[in-house]
Amino acid sequence: MYRRFLKRALDLLLSVPGVLCLLPLLVLLWLLLLILNRGHPFYIQSRPGLHDRPFSLIKFRTMTTETDENGQLLPNHLRITATGGFLRKYSLDELPQLINVIKGDMSLVGPRPLLFKYIPLYTERQGKRNQVKPGITGWAQVNGRNAISWSEKLEFDAWYVESCSFGLDAKILWNTLRKVLSTQDINADLNVTMPPFNGHN
Repeated sequence: MYRRFLKRALDLLLSVPGVLCLLPLLVLLWLLLLILNRGHPFYIQSRPGLHDRPFSLIKFRTMTTETDENGQLLPNHLRITATGGFLRKYSLDELPQLINVIKGDMSLVGPRPLLFKYIPLYTERQGKRNQVKPGITGWAQVNGRNAISWSEKLEFDAWYVESCSFGLDAKILWNTLRKVLSTQDINADLNVTMPPFNGHN
């Protein structure tokens, strides 16, 4: 009952007022990044949603599109801007995903949307993560975020799918707020990002 009906109601109840309250901040960040990123304030990428259906994930852009002499993108840690590092530290780059929640592509709480290329690498248990809508935050994010391995992260995601409830979502939202404000579980070096998932880590 909660997963099929009440979870969506909770998403709208919190995300719509959230966007309205945060609108001045969202506009300010949009204008700042519009200038700093030369007219490209957003990063939009197709990601797998519920049952692997594609949707357009929206984030504030935190990296440049610089390439090497062969035309390949430089490593992530070399492309993160100073402003992008700040946005990531306080998870401000994730705020546009409230629009994804309102549209119904995402939920406030659920496994983070990864890349399509990872889907064939999941074990049967890890594949459970796409049986629910992806979330802005999730059980893995409040249990280590970037400080845990891929295998731990995906196990947390599978456990969440099996245990989803109003009480669990409320706990995750509260712990997310607490961790964001304290920047807990953020890498000491903000320019470091998770390595690509290869199916074994």
